[in-house]
Amino acid sequence: MAWIRDRALTLALMAMFLLFLVGQCLTGFVEYNDEQAQHGQAAVAMADYLATGHRWEALFENWKSEFLQMAVFVLFTTFLIQKESPQSRRPGVKELVDTDPRDFADDPDAPWPVKRGGWILRLYEHSLGLAFVLLFLIAWVGHALGGFAEYAADQVAHHQPRPALTDYLMSARFWFESFQNWQSEFLAIASMAWLAVYLRQRWSPESKPVHAPHAETGR
Repeated sequence: MAWIRDRALTLALMAMFLLFLVGQCLTGFVEYNDEQAQHGQAAVAMADYLATGHRWEALFENWKSEFLQMAVFVLFTTFLIQKESPQSRRPGVKELVDTDPRDFADDPDAPWPVKRGGWILRLYEHSLGLAFVLLFLIAWVGHALGGFAEYAADQVAHHQPRPALTDYLMSARFWFESFQNWQSEFLAIASMAWLAVYLRQRWSPESKPVHAPHAETGR
């Protein structure tokens, strides 16, 4: 129970992820077969649906926007300021995160890359942002491939020539699918940074203390 308690946030979020993933899969399956019926096509089994671009395009399209949002937020907060927000570093103040990790190479509790130093530490210093960038690129490829499969199937269903992958990547459809998610993600994270200046959520580390003045920046 202590192990679960100490990891409850990640476990709860992953449980919600799996729940909604299954929900997306089931409702997408029904929607896909409804579209098949509208076009006079036979319904497909779940296993066949999972191999279509319909599911994978929707999945990776959303993952791509989420990972882009997190990558940009992590990287922007290293040098951009939002005065009075708990999401921001304090203007003109050296923060704990600015400390040179090389000064802690002899700390027995320091992560292994800190003790190792060299290029491994240089990579580790930026590993969080790099991880989100890598996840974004993987999701971008997934969206491109899944979306292309769905786009090509639509073209063939409408008696059009089968397009090339570059046709899809240069189409308004691909970029519409991207921009419709990107704009919402950045609106959400901007709202978080700004609303947290004036509003509070007691007991949440994402909020300033309830008694903290609006003018206070950082946590």
